[in-house]
Amino acid sequence: MPDNGIVIVGGGLAAVRTAEELRREEYAGPITIVSDETRPPYDRPPLTKEVLRGERDETTLEPPEFYAERNITLRLGSGARSVDTAAQSVTLADGSVLGYDQLVIATGLVPRRIPSFGDLDGIRVVRSFEDSLALRDDAAGADRAVVIGAGFIGCEAAASLRKLGVDVVLVEPQPTPLAAVLGEQIGELVARLHRANGVDVRSGVGVAEVRGSGRVETVVLSDGTELAADVVVLGVGSTPATEWLTGSGVEVGNGVVCDATGRTSVPNVWAVGDVAFWRGRDGHQVRVEHWSNVVTQVRVMVPTMLGRESLHDVAVPAYFWSDQYDLKIQCLGEPEATDTVHLVEDDGHKFLAYYERDGVLAGVVGAGRPGKVMGARAKIAAGAPISDVLG
Repeated sequence: MPDNGIVIVGGGLAAVRTAEELRREEYAGPITIVSDETRPPYDRPPLTKEVLRGERDETTLEPPEFYAERNITLRLGSGARSVDTAAQSVTLADGSVLGYDQLVIATGLVPRRIPSFGDLDGIRVVRSFEDSLALRDDAAGADRAVVIGAGFIGCEAAASLRKLGVDVVLVEPQPTPLAAVLGEQIGELVARLHRANGVDVRSGVGVAEVRGSGRVETVVLSDGTELAADVVVLGVGSTPATEWLTGSGVEVGNGVVCDATGRTSVPNVWAVGDVAFWRGRDGHQVRVEHWSNVVTQVRVMVPTMLGRESLHDVAVPAYFWSDQYDLKIQCLGEPEATDTVHLVEDDGHKFLAYYERDGVLAGVVGAGRPGKVMGARAKIAAGAPISDVLG
């Protein structure tokens, strides 16, 4: 019987780290990474930052010799279109079929678009390297940009466009930027940062329509305001890339539904990274869209795939960050918008906040306070009472 090995669908960090961990755990069978992109797997966080600003033109995760030395096959330029879990095979966009012994779903996210906006030129999302380069080209000839959505992607794009000299209006239906993630109190501090750098922040208002003749020219807000725009950036969230799993029997909810080790509802099929809806320690499902989470998931999933017990725990305090202007905004733990926020430092630019839930420290958010943010890791992991943290 032929050894089909392990097929990993996805071209980002989760795919590469899964393959790397398989070899580290001395798996000797074939490993194939399948991606619809023509570039070898690359790092995505710089796309709204250094790449957009023209400071980097390369974010490849590993050089060619990494794959050659580990005997990892890259199948680029033709993504997975369907999977037959009974036959254990994946059909690619070019019609070819790959058999697998085990399948890892690492397809990540797809940016949401607004269908009513139509096909006007100059409306951009940022998911791929090519998206970032196209937006960079637009920015080079633009005077005015409207960024719709003030989540992390929208805020980073707005900051980068300002650095490129473009006038930016940042539009967010929530009361503040990042309100849905970090709450309004910290969101207002983020709005302050953008306003200090010349961004026109419009919160509590949506977008009614965009207008233009072939190319976007005007953005009409829900309050009737008309904004001139040479380019529009959509940062209105993303959805898990799971359409290709339709009819496969793999359970999909808010992503691919998994147990606490990445195992899906179908034998020999696993999921990891942004697309994976993992079961947490408390029994609830959670999907974490953060770069650092991938490494901990992989270290739990891969040994389990190989029939071994994992020595790692995915439930360590999550960590993510966002570079905006001269500040690194860092988030440690699981801060939520509904938590009680204790703003313990604020000098008008840099800040530090503790997030309290059920009387314990649930997370820390800081801007320009890296030592104090990372210093809270042990306290978050231990569920320290907020009274102990605040002194």
